[in-house]
Amino acid sequence: MNDRCEVRSVHADAVEYARSRMLDDAAVRKLAERFRLLGDGTRIRLLHALSLRELCVCDLSALLGMSQSAVSHQLRLLREARLVKVRKEGKVAWYSLSDGGIVDLIREGLFHD
Repeated sequence: MNDRCEVRSVHADAVEYARSRMLDDAAVRKLAERFRLLGDGTRIRLLHALSLRELCVCDLSALLGMSQSAVSHQLRLLREARLVKVRKEGKVAWYSLSDGGIVDLIREGLFHD
């Protein structure tokens, strides 16, 4: 099967419909940055762990077998992208997902073939 049109025929109504609903440049940049962040295995593991429950840096460090410094660096990137949030309780910083949308995205990625 050829995956290209065999005739040159632009469907103006279809193009106009899509054009009127295209993302603006700021939205495209935001999405590209978020998807770039999801392209790292460590960050995927962190997000998955946080989808299970709220955890602190020490917990995540033990879980992933990484230094606290390395985990903190990755969490900072995720926090700056607003994918995770932090809550201080005394001297402990508890991390959780900002919302369930990222969980849905991870699950969709796992089960979509």
